[in-house]
Amino acid sequence: MMKVFTPVLAYVSSAQDSLAVDSAVAEVAEATMVVASETAAEVVDYSTQIADVLLTANNIWMMLATALVFIMHLGFAGVETGFSQAKNTVNILFKNTITPIIGLLTYALCGFFLMYPGFDVPGWFAFDGAGWSMFWFSPADADVTTGYADGGYTYWTDFLFQAMFAATAATIVSGAVAERIKISTYLIFTVIYVGFVYPLIGSWKWGGGALDDMGFYDFAGSTLVHSVGGWGALAGIILLGPRIGKYVDGKVVDKPGASVPLAVIGVFMLWLGWFGFNGGSVLSADPGLVSFVLVTTSLAACTGGIGGFIGGYLLFKRLDIGMMLNGILAGLVGITAGADVINPGWALFVGLVAGIAVVYSVVLLDKLKLDDVVGAVSVHLVCGIWGTLAVGLFSTNPEHTFWIQLKGVVICGLAAFTAAFLIFFILKKTFGIRVSEEHEKSGLDSHEHGIRGYTIIYPD
Repeated sequence: MMKVFTPVLAYVSSAQDSLAVDSAVAEVAEATMVVASETAAEVVDYSTQIADVLLTANNIWMMLATALVFIMHLGFAGVETGFSQAKNTVNILFKNTITPIIGLLTYALCGFFLMYPGFDVPGWFAFDGAGWSMFWFSPADADVTTGYADGGYTYWTDFLFQAMFAATAATIVSGAVAERIKISTYLIFTVIYVGFVYPLIGSWKWGGGALDDMGFYDFAGSTLVHSVGGWGALAGIILLGPRIGKYVDGKVVDKPGASVPLAVIGVFMLWLGWFGFNGGSVLSADPGLVSFVLVTTSLAACTGGIGGFIGGYLLFKRLDIGMMLNGILAGLVGITAGADVINPGWALFVGLVAGIAVVYSVVLLDKLKLDDVVGAVSVHLVCGIWGTLAVGLFSTNPEHTFWIQLKGVVICGLAAFTAAFLIFFILKKTFGIRVSEEHEKSGLDSHEHGIRGYTIIYPD
């Protein structure tokens, strides 16, 4: 009997061992699944935490950049006040104070939604009505999560950063038309230009419109901000005419500014602000790209200053600090279009050419009897065009070509100058754009503001 049952018992024992192994395997598999599930949950949790940290870091940098761009208004105020006559100081400061106020309000009312309309098909005009409604009436629904702008920044930071750019475009016009424009006319022009013209042109590239579709490139606004402002300034000085006594018997009469130290402080404030202007245009806190942009920006500013110094010495045989200051600004404007795609070596060249160009541009405008008080047309328009074209010459991206850049410059120029000229022309024929001869000669401060910027103290 034992011989008969021995194989059976062996089989039963083997089966039991197999079941035990299968049970153990099942338990291991179940444990593995639990561990894998917990690990996956931890990975998801870590990914969410990393995304939140990146959003916070990016947004902090964007808010800092926004503050730096805002500081540029103080720089503009210093430069314009320093280069203008003392009798118009309060008038200059008033315009530079109210310009960012108008810029922010008009951009909130319509500019932001005109500039970023979400084109269904790249085109020339669209408006984000849904975004307008959300901004004003449903603030709780505004996207402040990692889903907005690829986690770069929040909706509100996006608006504020872009609004500061809009206000900057208007300030460019202020310096060129200073000392003889009616304050009421300037305010009306600013509302229309910042509220409608600037964001419409900006939408063609930054809003995904027709210029963007054709491959036009402008990183931070050599054309879309500076040249647009410069075209507006050119239209203004053409229709206003020169200041009384500026050009006499074919000669240029110098009208000394109120404060050279204030102008120097203003330029350095603008240079500081440009770190936010260009660095913030990376639209994230990417350490590699932000630092690269700040390097090219600073190098171009340096060679721009050298170019202004050299050009001023060759033309005037003196160490002209005004030309050196405008050269610094020229270099900054020049590199703005390609600060992220032009290497440091070429950035030096871009800045140098801009610095020299601004000097000869100032002289040319005087020969044409186009009176630009602070050199805004030369700095922002001439060097803005140069910087935009330089992208087509020196960009590290082979898709950026000179002809596309030139085409973009021409399209934006025609639109900006035509719009600005029409606005000023209509204002000239209706309300008038220039103060009376009496007010201009005695100064705008006393007549328009009832206060002087500087108090003259006479000795006993």
